[in-house]
Amino acid sequence: MKVNLRTCVQAVMVVMAMLLVASAQAARQPLERVIAIVDDGVILQTELDARIRTITSRLTAQGTALPPRHVLEERVLDQMITDTIQFQLAERMGMRISDNELNETIRSIATNNNLTMAQFEQQLTAEGLTYAAAREQIRQEMLLGRIQQRSVGNRIRVTDREVETYLAAAASQGASGAEYQLAHILVAVDNFNDADEVAQAEAKAQRLLAEIKGGKDFRAVAVAESDASNALEGGVMGWRPENQLPSLVADIVPGMALQEPSDVLRSGSGFHIITVLAKRGGGEQLVEQHKVRHILIRPTETVSNEDAQAHSRDIYQQLQDGADFAALAKDLSDDPVSGSAGGDLGWVSRGQMVPEFEQAMLEARIGELKGPFRSQFGWHILQVQERRQKDISDEVQANQARQAIYMRKFDVELQAWLREIRDEAFVELKVGNEEGADS
Repeated sequence: MKVNLRTCVQAVMVVMAMLLVASAQAARQPLERVIAIVDDGVILQTELDARIRTITSRLTAQGTALPPRHVLEERVLDQMITDTIQFQLAERMGMRISDNELNETIRSIATNNNLTMAQFEQQLTAEGLTYAAAREQIRQEMLLGRIQQRSVGNRIRVTDREVETYLAAAASQGASGAEYQLAHILVAVDNFNDADEVAQAEAKAQRLLAEIKGGKDFRAVAVAESDASNALEGGVMGWRPENQLPSLVADIVPGMALQEPSDVLRSGSGFHIITVLAKRGGGEQLVEQHKVRHILIRPTETVSNEDAQAHSRDIYQQLQDGADFAALAKDLSDDPVSGSAGGDLGWVSRGQMVPEFEQAMLEARIGELKGPFRSQFGWHILQVQERRQKDISDEVQANQARQAIYMRKFDVELQAWLREIRDEAFVELKVGNEEGADS
């Protein structure tokens, strides 16, 4: 076959011309604007706008007044930079949130809010979020929690002496067992050796306190002015038992009136203002405990979910026919720890098990077989053997004390760690036609 070179060259020229036209057209398409370079990554204007919409929707739903747009943009961008640094650290450490973990967390969120999944999606829509966007947001929050626990948790040690001292102090103060919903404003100080910086920070904290006392909403001030990592949540810290209050305010919170701000408080991270949004509980509380045993059949790469469910149904029928629970647990359960003890989980209180297990445990009558039911771990059959009302034991109190001390230290170390990684990162801001960088 004779090759016509002229025809081939003409064809190539036509293709090249088409590519040049396509390239010119692409060049005319607006590119996404980069507003910040953070180490190896970038933050786009569209991402900032989306985050602002989410935060604005949440704050509006809470009835929290919004700061001026430029202030909100600055604060949201600052948080996104800090988050991006953490995400990059997590990626380098190989951290991932699997779809199974994410799905279980979302189901737990819906269950804890007494919502079906359909109702949960409807609520997200009402708040201006698609289900896909909410999934990604929850995944990111889980990843942030994981990298913070890995990086900050390793710095914290709680000694037995600290626990003993804590318990003795709680006993002498007659801790009531009440819970407090706190909100917090921080004016950060990077260098306490800089007298001017300290004076300016304290003056700002005093000004914010005066504004709050003059009628400004605490959460709105937190959104606009606080340097704390939860500023864009209105400074809300969530519910804290009295024995898990931050050490800075542990002595003053029980005596504070609701919605009233504290005086300006000083710590190693800066100046703080605290308020108590709500209070609940208090007084002596008994804990209901359940003596439970179970058999777990876990799906694997070689055992499908359907086969695991069928196997658990077969075991359930054997139990109904009179088979010995302990013997089957030892032979068949995929929970090696409880299985070796005949399925025995000991005395279990609310909040210790995953939601599906806890619900079945609470619904079961003494001696009744419950199941098979599915949790993130697999298919369960459980039996509640006994129930009792019990005062919190010394061991539980010690565990609570240890957790309280850990959380107090964690809050302080987290702020220090976030400052460290921000100082070590390369950050270049793109503002208009001007460029600014800090590294």
